[in-house]
Amino acid sequence: MDEVTIYTDGACSGNPGKGGWAAVLIYNNIKKQISGASYETTNNQMELTAPIEALRLLKRPCKVKVYSDSAYLINGFKEGWIYNWQKNGWKTAGKKDVKNKELWQEIYRFTQVHDIEWIKVKGHSDNEYNNICDKLAVQAYQALE
Repeated sequence: MDEVTIYTDGACSGNPGKGGWAAVLIYNNIKKQISGASYETTNNQMELTAPIEALRLLKRPCKVKVYSDSAYLINGFKEGWIYNWQKNGWKTAGKKDVKNKELWQEIYRFTQVHDIEWIKVKGHSDNEYNNICDKLAVQAYQALE
């Protein structure tokens, strides 16, 4: 199974407001940078969009390491939230609809195709690829202005 490393980040100017997402995919020393933006979004939506857009590029099942500084994204898996939501019909423990449900559902579908490990990195520190993603995400939403 091919192994791919993905770094992701999302950024917002206002929350909600203009937002950007970015990812760096690394496969066999080949690096690909992608990014995009939305006019009316939230930081969490951009943090979820980044891995979705990166995983969409994979053409076959892969072993994937996704690195993100988003506790929201990473805890969704590490704390098992997403599996509980899926089991409970995309409802929280309090029986409310899961926020950003459609994005979480799309990410969940990718977990059924790929072997994904979700890894938390410290944001705005010395991680080269996280810093690249942050810069690309900000540039993406700034380009909307």
